[in-house]
Amino acid sequence: MTVVSRALDAVRRPHVATDLLQILKAVVAATAAWWLVLYVLDSQMPFLAPWTALLTVQSTVFRSLSRGLQTLVASGLGILVSFVIGSLLGVHLWTFALALVVGMIGSRLPGIRAEGVAIATTAIFVLGSGFGEQQPLLVERLIEVALGVAVGVVVNLLILPPLRDRQAAAYVDSINRRMGAVLGDMADSFAESWDTDRAEEWFRESASMQTELETAWRTVRFARESGRVNPRRRIPRPLGRPGRRDRVGAGPARSGRHVGYEELLNRVDEGVLYLRHLARTLRDASYTEGAWDDLFRERWSGIVRDAGRAIADPDADVEPVQHRLTALASQLSDQKGLPRSSWPVYGSLITSMELIATIVDDVASDREAREIERSSPTS
Repeated sequence: MTVVSRALDAVRRPHVATDLLQILKAVVAATAAWWLVLYVLDSQMPFLAPWTALLTVQSTVFRSLSRGLQTLVASGLGILVSFVIGSLLGVHLWTFALALVVGMIGSRLPGIRAEGVAIATTAIFVLGSGFGEQQPLLVERLIEVALGVAVGVVVNLLILPPLRDRQAAAYVDSINRRMGAVLGDMADSFAESWDTDRAEEWFRESASMQTELETAWRTVRFARESGRVNPRRRIPRPLGRPGRRDRVGAGPARSGRHVGYEELLNRVDEGVLYLRHLARTLRDASYTEGAWDDLFRERWSGIVRDAGRAIADPDADVEPVQHRLTALASQLSDQKGLPRSSWPVYGSLITSMELIATIVDDVASDREAREIERSSPTS
């Protein structure tokens, strides 16, 4: 793979594309604000507007509005502080320090803490750039700050404001595929033989899934914020074709009810926990002496294999496994000669798979978590 192709692949990744778009929007906003105050308002202090525009371009429209208002208030207070101190006490070393002290204290005010330091930095700009000439222009400075905030908000509103719901879906999809891969590997190994090291790998993989879930939760929270006051949220998107139902378990259909990512992730989180329990059971069972019942080994591995396929691919054509697990348990209970010592392990494996099948059913069938290929880089 060439350097150019690797670079293009990197740019196509959603988070990289979003970061590059944010850089572009920040440059556009700051440059537009600078042009407006320099050539339209003929300002003698043209850096206040692009500076506030740069601060206002945040990762979401809602955050731009929130931080923009904070920047406007903080910068306005900074201008007022610098004009009051400069007019009454003059510009000296100690008055410069006094303005910074007042500004830093003001930055702790509730409601503007995120951008409160702009009080002090604005005072630095005003007092340090020829205050004598700027003294009569208090209103003009406030207009420039307001213009910079307005430009930042407008640019972030118009140039592809991010919708991270597709990235949240990508995490749900990734974890489902990993769960399916682990179950498939379990089935293949259990059908023949496995050892403690193999079971330990499954356990570590399930732990890694929980780490990925933490990232998914952060992305979902960001997706919820990105949808607020976002014009792209009002643009209807084509509906994906419905996923096949009853692949893993036999849970009730959702009847078209929209399932939020929070509910999906809660269900996936439970599924991963039961997968860890399943891996731990197999790891502990690898220390146990004695042969496994051939019927159980064959039937259970087939069920797990089909469950893994259904979780990884909701369109996979597999037989529902819930009733197969029930039938297996009934058949084993009627079977003579099965050692009593085997039942705790066999029962635990069957129960874990029943829980996984029930929990992952809705997640595996949800088409919204499978439209990754159709997602745009900034969605």
